[in-house]
Amino acid sequence: MPEDEVPPRTSQTLGAVEGDLTISDQAVIKGQGTPPKVTVSGTVHCRGSCTFESSLEAENLEGEGNIIVKGDLTVRNEVEIGNGGFGIFHERATLHVEGKMTARTVDVDNEVTVGKDLEAESVEVGGRLEVTGNTKAESIDVGGSFTSKGQVEAETIDVGGSVTIESPVKVEKIDVGGSARVGGGRADRVDVGGSFESTDSLEFESIDVGGTVRLAGKSVGGDIDVGGVLKVQGDLQFGKIDVGGVVEISGSGRGDSLEVGGKVWTGGSLQLSGSLEVGGKVEAGADLGAYDVEVGGSVRAKSVTATTKIEVGGSITSDVGVNAATIEIGRRGEVVGPIRADEVIIGDRARVEDVHARSILMEERASARNLYGETIRIEEHCQISGEVQYTRDLRAEENVEFAKPPQQVDKLPT
Repeated sequence: MPEDEVPPRTSQTLGAVEGDLTISDQAVIKGQGTPPKVTVSGTVHCRGSCTFESSLEAENLEGEGNIIVKGDLTVRNEVEIGNGGFGIFHERATLHVEGKMTARTVDVDNEVTVGKDLEAESVEVGGRLEVTGNTKAESIDVGGSFTSKGQVEAETIDVGGSVTIESPVKVEKIDVGGSARVGGGRADRVDVGGSFESTDSLEFESIDVGGTVRLAGKSVGGDIDVGGVLKVQGDLQFGKIDVGGVVEISGSGRGDSLEVGGKVWTGGSLQLSGSLEVGGKVEAGADLGAYDVEVGGSVRAKSVTATTKIEVGGSITSDVGVNAATIEIGRRGEVVGPIRADEVIIGDRARVEDVHARSILMEERASARNLYGETIRIEEHCQISGEVQYTRDLRAEENVEFAKPPQQVDKLPT
């Protein structure tokens, strides 16, 4: 039997092999030296399942079936393992490396497990990729699941099922069909069909997720587009957020704009350079500020400030007050706290407390405590329980109830 061929179901001890090495099904190869190692100058061909009870170094590794390396695997060029049919049983293509693995390209039909670090230019696995150490690659393409306990550095990660990375990542793009979880780090572009979670601070350019996003720490990035729920355990700095359901930020939020179909809650402040548009409820534990605010339901914050306009269908509750160029309270709405604006429109049957504005309009059956404005118009059946002061003009329709006669003054209180 030539030295570069190993018969089936036999065991041989090899050291350095010149040229190619062919190993038949169910063969076991032992290495020489301390620690033991087999070095092949050419290609290793595994015709069926085979086991290396040592480290292995070769130009290429090709095979069909289950290949086990009980040490390090160093391949200067390609690792290619397909599903095989040697022997009595059909073998699924798997590669198990107990040590570290290095190759230029890796292509395995079913499963790859690496006990330590994995480094390659490209990794393509049809089923499952599991790495205990760190992973470094240009591209990682897995049909099923990819798990890594160590850090992962890659240009692209493309996985059909799920991704679980327990340590920080440095990735340009993550594209996952199901769910993905990372241990913080930097992921420039995240595109996930189901759910995405970062268990530590994350830097990102964009996140696009169909279901739920969970972030932790102090995350900083660009746009976030989520079909369901965004939950942040910590602070978040962002570009534009577009969420179909709920946004919850336990710390403070700062960004360009926020558009949410349901509810927004922040434990700290929420500051936007652009628009805040929410279909339901907004609640901030500290100050709330935006260029303009449009909320279908209610707003609660220490203070509410907009550069241009605040439009709320339900209620506004603030400790310090509500400030904007224009403030519009919807029908049956309510504002708790002082209002300061250029223009205030108080909708039909709405209730407010103190209003300071250049122009004030109270629509039918609205009520206020005190009104201070240059020009004030009050429609019928409105009620003012405190005082009304104006500098230029007051127009009141029939059946308006004043607790005190309105006063025209030279200067309004601040």
